Amino acid sequence: MENRYFRSIENSAKGTEFPLDTLLAELSFNRDGLLPVIAQDHVSREVLMMAWMNREALEHTLASGNVTYWSRSRAQLWRKGETSGNHQRLVKLRIDCDGDTLLCDVEQVGPACHTGRSNCFYLSVDRHRNSVTLDGE
Repeated sequence: MENRYFRSIENSAKGTEFPLDTLLAELSFNRDGLLPVIAQDHVSREVLMMAWMNREALEHTLASGNVTYWSRSRAQLWRKGETSGNHQRLVKLRIDCDGDTLLCDVEQVGPACHTGRSNCFYLSVDRHRNSVTLDGE
């Protein structure tokens, strides 16, 4: 579904500023109150992981600078690195053109994936060979 607010600002001049509270209020959370979030390394641009945020997780992330997600399996806030020590410090938060997906540029401390790999996308699909290869360290 089209978000009229984001549609109304898409032709604004580069450098135009908008009130954060207004943009946050216009985000298109899904019916479970969640937004998908992609985390990528702010230097290498490597995509590290995908997770979910609710409004509270987003507010915690913005207030603390430590990326906080919503754990769907545990139904609670999950500050990345809370148990593993592999934290993500927010460098920049980006909102997509529809207001329904977030991109966090992060400084990753330690591996991003719970498997100990640098990122969660270590399985490569070869559609021609009809196979999947594990190619992460």
